[in-house]
Amino acid sequence: MAGLALDAVKKRFGATEIITGVDLQVADGEFVVFVGPSGCGKSTLLRMIAGLETTSEGRIVIGGRDVTDEDPARRGIAMVFQTYALYPHMTVAANMGFPLEMAGHPKAEIAAKVADAARILHLEPYLKRKPRELSGGQRQRVAIGRAIVRKPEVFLFDEPLSNLDAELRVQMRIEIARLHQELKSTMIYVTHDQVEAMTLASRIVVLRAGRIEQVGAPLELYENPDNVFVGGFIGSPRMNFVPAMVAGRAGDKAVTVEAAEAGLSGTVVATRGTPPAPGTAVSLGIRPEHFVSDSAGSGIEGRITVIERLGGVTYVHASLADGNSLTVESRDAADLRQGESARFHFDAARAFLFGEDGRRI
Repeated sequence: MAGLALDAVKKRFGATEIITGVDLQVADGEFVVFVGPSGCGKSTLLRMIAGLETTSEGRIVIGGRDVTDEDPARRGIAMVFQTYALYPHMTVAANMGFPLEMAGHPKAEIAAKVADAARILHLEPYLKRKPRELSGGQRQRVAIGRAIVRKPEVFLFDEPLSNLDAELRVQMRIEIARLHQELKSTMIYVTHDQVEAMTLASRIVVLRAGRIEQVGAPLELYENPDNVFVGGFIGSPRMNFVPAMVAGRAGDKAVTVEAAEAGLSGTVVATRGTPPAPGTAVSLGIRPEHFVSDSAGSGIEGRITVIERLGGVTYVHASLADGNSLTVESRDAADLRQGESARFHFDAARAFLFGEDGRRI
């Protein structure tokens, strides 16, 4: 096992810079997830670590060794791709042992390592089957087993669950989390699904346009986003953003805010540092799950456009007078009707303030 370091890493295709100077330290045994929207550079960055893309500038260090210019086979990594890439004519055992066979390992050693990987992944009953006889989740476990037998210093996963249906994705998330606990290996995992990121990661790296927006533990990013992008990306459904104005200060680290078109006034919201001056335009961030059923909290007025009743929880979508939308999570929405106006109360103590530049205030 080994840690990983990215030192001012850049990637250019011609004159276009795709990765714009990434610095990152990954500790030995850590599970780090790269997350971000399509085109943010997360898969490119993973492929650079793997050696499948050249590095235009900077250094990549694995286990204290500079591997920036080394071939993929010499980096001590194993990669699991979105597609299973299994040989259809080979058995499960042969597919898992193929990398070792190509490297010239003795047959007895290959058999032992395949058996060990099969035990870890609960694939022992399937070792003599062909890929066509397996489910999608089982095939992905075989692909992971093929990586395990190599005993790499770092595991790399490139959206390995995106081809599975919803039920299998949940099952495989649990399998991968259990695998990390058992192997205690360093793992780098790429996904566009922030639910996967929140449930799997020791730390999440949020990427946008080839740069890191924020790095932290899942709950740290959820509870303390640095900017509008992170606040909106982490959490499902996404955070609501309501245009507002600072009406006055309410102590050393709090302000009162108002949003006339949303029917909001006199709401006290905490700030990270020195409160902005009265009259400053801000964006009020409210997570859907931080709305409350009683009328004691601050309230926002809107017209209900869609109601999603999912059984244990209901999502109410509303339109504000200024054209912005609002998503409210409710467990007591029996009296709400589409097309009606309503006042939605929220816990102001859990609201966020962002400046016009998108940064957290």
